[in-house]
Amino acid sequence: MIRYFRILILCFVALLVFASSVSAQSGNLPFFTVEGEVLTSLKLTSNDLLKFKSVEIRAKGKDGKEHTFKGVRLFDLLDSAGVTLGKELRGKNLTKYMLIKATDGYEAVFSLAEIDPEFTDQTIILAYQVDGNPLPKGEGPFRIVVPNDKRPTRWVREVTSIKILFSKE
Repeated sequence: MIRYFRILILCFVALLVFASSVSAQSGNLPFFTVEGEVLTSLKLTSNDLLKFKSVEIRAKGKDGKEHTFKGVRLFDLLDSAGVTLGKELRGKNLTKYMLIKATDGYEAVFSLAEIDPEFTDQTIILAYQVDGNPLPKGEGPFRIVVPNDKRPTRWVREVTSIKILFSKE
């Protein structure tokens, strides 16, 4: 009887160790949020981004060299959160903007029209790869890429949040 009790305790301890290991692994995935004037707030990891349609764009990086960035269109991310876009982006809704924040406190602002295909031909992405590799430390795991900006000052590195807000008068 004591032997079975010991075996039961060992199995229980092994299960707890396994469960905490799995929990720690999934809890350690980097994430970013989409919040504010949205229908559904999102908390997304790199695994979640793989469920979206990926796009690749070529653009010059800060180093002046041409790179291939892979990621998700900002439009698709915002659309999945229920942000006002497309035909509904008119009138007062045109005063909404997107504030993107980074780990180090850096911030950049975009109007919603800048990412909406009904207003522009430019594709702005949240990248998770460059030249076929994950973004390096200090740039990723998530980075905004704006291929038509002359200077990459809005190419926010280490993105932590995307917040949709109304401008104030």
